[in-house]
Amino acid sequence: MIKAHSQRVLQPYSAQVQIAESDHARALSMDGDVWEFQFIYANNRSAKASVGRQQGRFIRAAHIRHCDLKRVIENPVTEDGRVDQRILELATFLIGARLPFEAADRYEYWLLDPKDCSPLALIFSCVDSSEMASFPKLTDWAALPAAVMPIETSEAERSSSYGPVNYRLERCVAERAGTKPRAQWFTRRYNESEDFPPFLVREDWENDEHRDLCRRYLHRQAPRLLMLHGVIPEERRRMELAARANALDVARFYPLYPEIADNDVMDKIRIEARLRLAAGETSYAMGRRDGVLYQ
Repeated sequence: MIKAHSQRVLQPYSAQVQIAESDHARALSMDGDVWEFQFIYANNRSAKASVGRQQGRFIRAAHIRHCDLKRVIENPVTEDGRVDQRILELATFLIGARLPFEAADRYEYWLLDPKDCSPLALIFSCVDSSEMASFPKLTDWAALPAAVMPIETSEAERSSSYGPVNYRLERCVAERAGTKPRAQWFTRRYNESEDFPPFLVREDWENDEHRDLCRRYLHRQAPRLLMLHGVIPEERRRMELAARANALDVARFYPLYPEIADNDVMDKIRIEARLRLAAGETSYAMGRRDGVLYQ
């Protein structure tokens, strides 16, 4: 049996990865287009172990674009031999699957604001409560690196040799957490009684400079943040408007947006992206981190 879910890629947050898993293999994608197939070699797997929560190694087997899945299934013989049945089973599932998969990582580890012990910035998340003990007791929040997500700086900032916005916001979060930072696990239920930052870091900064750094960081990250589940329409609309400045990123991640708040805004962004791609612009480069794709 194949099970599917999505979860946030942390830390730092970079995307909502889609995961389809059988007992012996899994397929992952950051954009719904390129899928990485991995074989699972689990250690001490019990008969009652749930799919996707097995402890073991994941060995990369292949990359296949979604548009090629049907061809692989219909002609499973290549120059290197026959395509592994574990890949064919997942490929068959993915052809008929609807994206994005439901988010499952509701156990969240937050850095706390020392003033009232409220959530300040999300550090980790996981799918099963049994996984919480395996995470390190970190109290440092990390921004998405400038090499992955460059943020434009002003001429005044460049002339003063200011560092990237990403790392300056990191320092702001660390300073706000205090000299003895604390972090805590929460179980999210996504109801009205909960008060968590919708975009994974607090935006209510007292200092104007810090507030501006946070705004610029989140606006640049908007195409990725729109992949988050459980965001109310007003907040989603705010990030859709911010995402207009990065149309190519929107085109990359759009298939994984669980909802659209303003279809007119999104349609205009996607039209711009198509025109720019047709003119020869490159949308992104793909890399790897800890055995998992990132973009």
